[in-house]
Amino acid sequence: MNNGMNDGTNDGAKITLEGRSALVTGGARGLGAAIVRRLARAGATVLVADVRQELAKELCESLVAEGRQARPVGLDVRDAEAVEELFEDLDASGGAVDVLVNCAAVDVTKSVAELTSEEITRVITTDLLGPMYLCREGYRRMVARGGGHIVNILSTASLRTWTEAGPYSAAKTGLRAFTHTLFKEAQRDCPGIGVTGIVAGGMETPFIMERFPETDTALLQSPEVVADAVMYALSVPAGSAAAELVVVPRREVSWP
Repeated sequence: MNNGMNDGTNDGAKITLEGRSALVTGGARGLGAAIVRRLARAGATVLVADVRQELAKELCESLVAEGRQARPVGLDVRDAEAVEELFEDLDASGGAVDVLVNCAAVDVTKSVAELTSEEITRVITTDLLGPMYLCREGYRRMVARGGGHIVNILSTASLRTWTEAGPYSAAKTGLRAFTHTLFKEAQRDCPGIGVTGIVAGGMETPFIMERFPETDTALLQSPEVVADAVMYALSVPAGSAAAELVVVPRREVSWP
């Protein structure tokens, strides 16, 4: 992988993250939990950051019971000061974040005319500003250490939008642009840092099923497939870069 975690001999299925630490936001359930499991089972020590602290605790306990290393971290990504404090606490304890995965996201399914100011702010702050806060803190430290990898989970809404998805599409489109910018800065500042945006299509997770319980699950993909894409991004050897990956169900209605 770009940051030296892979010597080029491993493929995505065999990548080892022994001795590395990862931070996954929105890691308590859905796609975030699938990514946490993949990282932990590859040997990483995983910090599961989520506002759903009880779910995060349960996930970590199940992984520890397997002999993995994971611990919950209560974090609201909308709180810039809390993000800064988390990284400062890690600094003080000698910890580091080798892999940062920004997965936390929310959506409000309403037309523009029906949205409240609070709903617009909540979506934009969670889905765009939160990842930017985390990237800023993580990237600074990765540059200082000379390596690391940042993965931002995007959406087909960053490429093509639909009705009742204004703030979500705006946030994901902005995050995609931010991710591309960070990729270019990493190429300039520190080639040992990988930056990957993953455009994920519809998944059978609470993010969709809680809001649209009538959804035909045959049109969705497993979150494990997207988690595998994260692992692939981390497996790319030095000298190459997985700047952006698109992973959608075969029958994805929002692609292309």
